[in-house]
Amino acid sequence: MRDISGMVTDATTVKAMRRMMDEGHFSAADLTWYYMERIARYDAGDDGINSVLELNPEAVFLAEALDREAEQSGPRGPLHGIPVLLKDNIDTGDKMHTSAGTLALANSRAEEDAFVAARLRDAGAIILGKTNMTEMANFMTEGMPSGYSSRGGQVKNPYGPGRLEVSGSSSGSGAAIAADFAALAVGTETSGSVLSPASHNSIVGIKPTVGLVSRSGIIPIAHSQDTAGPMARTVEDAALMLGAMVGVDEGDPATVSSVGRYHVDYTQFLDSRGLEETRLGIPRGYYEDLDSSQLSIMEHAIEVMRSAGADIVDDVEIPGGRDKWQSPVLVYEFKSALNAYLGGLDPRVPVHSLAELIHFNFQSAPATLRYGQSLLLASEKTSGTLTEREYIDARKRDILDARIKGIDAVMEGHGLDALLFPANGGASLAAKAGYPSITVPGGYDSSGLPLGVTFTARAFEEPALLRMAYGYERATRIR
Repeated sequence: MRDISGMVTDATTVKAMRRMMDEGHFSAADLTWYYMERIARYDAGDDGINSVLELNPEAVFLAEALDREAEQSGPRGPLHGIPVLLKDNIDTGDKMHTSAGTLALANSRAEEDAFVAARLRDAGAIILGKTNMTEMANFMTEGMPSGYSSRGGQVKNPYGPGRLEVSGSSSGSGAAIAADFAALAVGTETSGSVLSPASHNSIVGIKPTVGLVSRSGIIPIAHSQDTAGPMARTVEDAALMLGAMVGVDEGDPATVSSVGRYHVDYTQFLDSRGLEETRLGIPRGYYEDLDSSQLSIMEHAIEVMRSAGADIVDDVEIPGGRDKWQSPVLVYEFKSALNAYLGGLDPRVPVHSLAELIHFNFQSAPATLRYGQSLLLASEKTSGTLTEREYIDARKRDILDARIKGIDAVMEGHGLDALLFPANGGASLAAKAGYPSITVPGGYDSSGLPLGVTFTARAFEEPALLRMAYGYERATRIR
């Protein structure tokens, strides 16, 4: 076991780590121990970041096996031997739990990997542990702080622990990457839960097109908006991870739409001149709530992009774009989706339906109900059959307003390649449309809070988004 703290820092890329392993400077086991020691030193305890719920007891053994495999037959690819953290709503068929931050599922172990987890293992990644998160991916109740769960407590923002908001339900994944507890993590998003913590923790987050990444084996909120996505320190690292996560899953019909449109190597689209001859729309309505320091960050980002060759179309209007994200769609879809997931759990798990989860929380209060469970109660009042007229009308309205009359109309009308939002400003719009976004570090406001710059495009246009985001990252190198 070697001390590699002088060789690996929070600026070391995945490719650099893999190259140093190939050259014999350290092993995957050394790298795994490095991250485990950092987690023990800086994440655990009252003064820690509290981003990691549990570590994989088999992580070191997996790393040693992958080291032997690399020696005998060569690495599988760039993720071979790279430790990865998963959000605690993603199934792993191992000795770790999958709880979505709840006490009801604190002892629940999945029988098999989620499709995404299996794909990462196939790529040679080491699943290092599970990250804390906003309980039930922030569909527990109204007013729950981002990053709080009954099982794990409160995640803290490494840029201002206890002072700055960590944001989004994938808060543990975002904070862990920012604090260098791993180079890569997986988050999940229904509406802003990858993009928002990426912005607040000064990292890169990709919210893929719904259907590009399988939803199988992930504790759900809404089938029409849920997706998993990479969280990393650089665009290149996020692109590497995305390529390892995609693929057609027989257990998820949405992934059939990705046939012929996904790529196993998204790094091929990275171009330091990626902003040249692109048309970017600035929806100024989403900039109105920024304070002066945040607006200054965005104005500087726009000027950087203009100087890098982008054609800026300022003040484009997206009809109905700023509607409140709490759509009835989520309330209706949650019960159906959650009941399907819980119904398949081991009989020894204490809850197998939304109704039983609600009852468990009432019986285990106050530990389970520090902030209530208003959203669970609202969803339980629905039939769970998705037959209600209100649901069907709301789903159609989301597609019409966010996709057809929203993003599609404004991009086609102005000939745009992408829309540029501050932080997760357009997350709800893209979520309802099922469209992709990528957040890249943009700067730090007057309070020290990171602010991300977010590019949004249409379905399966991840290659274009990565090209533009990489061009911006190379031009600024904010992080």
